[in-house]
This record gives sequence, structure tokens and C-alpha cells, in this order.
Amino acid sequence: MRCGPLCRFLWLWPYLSYIEAVPIRKVQDDTKTLIKTIVTRINDISHTSVSSKQRVTGLDFIPGLTPVLSLSKMDQTLAIYQQILTSLPSRNVIQISNDLENLRDLLHLLASSKSCPLPQARALETLESLGGVLEASLYSTEVVALSRLQGSLQDMLRQLDLSPGC
Repeated sequence: MRCGPLCRFLWLWPYLSYIEAVPIRKVQDDTKTLIKTIVTRINDISHTSVSSKQRVTGLDFIPGLTPVLSLSKMDQTLAIYQQILTSLPSRNVIQISNDLENLRDLLHLLASSKSCPLPQARALETLESLGGVLEASLYSTEVVALSRLQGSLQDMLRQLDLSPGC
């Protein structure tokens, strides 16, 4: 007797039924843990903090705090910070930049669990002129970026407790 595709599928069914998807609660917990880890890494870099409300001339492209964040807005904000941090020559921010990439992947998992389409974050035109700003004020850019990133991450942590929308 020949076993067709249906027969092979039925033979594999018991094995396939044991495979479980990662619970979304675990993904959300991992996301919160990674955010806390990044905030700790930022705290370990001893810089003077800058108020998120303070305006620094020439660094307006670095995002500040936003009151309500959706998953897509979180991803977009992290993409901007990641782009800024990868352009900094400081060794202090390499691991933070890698963590931001992992955090964005976790946000994509959360979004897909809610059937939210997350568009790929596009490069901002304002970041094209980042080279000139870095030459003029490398240290200030790092301090402001890390300080605002820390505030944004803490805001994201609070938003994740409220189960943000798409």
C-alpha cells in the first residue's frame, strides 16, 4: 500500500502536536528584562545626565519623551537611537546598540502576536548630517543620546505594562 501526503502527515501529527509556541507573556517579560538591562548599562556609563526637556542646540534630531507609545512608535524610536549609537565611535555604546537590535526583534514578536504590521523603520534624512554634528560635539551627542534613550526606555517599560496597541 502506498502512503500519500495525508498518510505521512497523520504519521507526523503526534510529534507536531507537542510543539508549542513561545507564550507571549514570556516574550513580554523578556522585553521588560532587556529594557532594564539596557538602562543598567546606560547607568554604568558615567556621564552627566541631561534633562529630557532641556534643548541642546544642534541635537534636536535625538528623540525626546513621547507620552503614549504604540509598538510601531517604540520600534521607530529604537531604530533612530540605534542609528545614532552605531555612528558614535565610543566603545561604550556598542553593546547598547546590539541590545537595541534585540529589543526591536522582541517588539516585532509582540507586534506579530497582536497581528500588527510593523513597517521597517526608514533612515531619517536628519541623520545623514550626523557626521558634522559628531565632529563638532561628539561627547555632547553621546551624553544627550544616552540620557534621552534611558528616559525613552523607562517610558516604554511603563507602556508595556499597559499592553500597548499597534
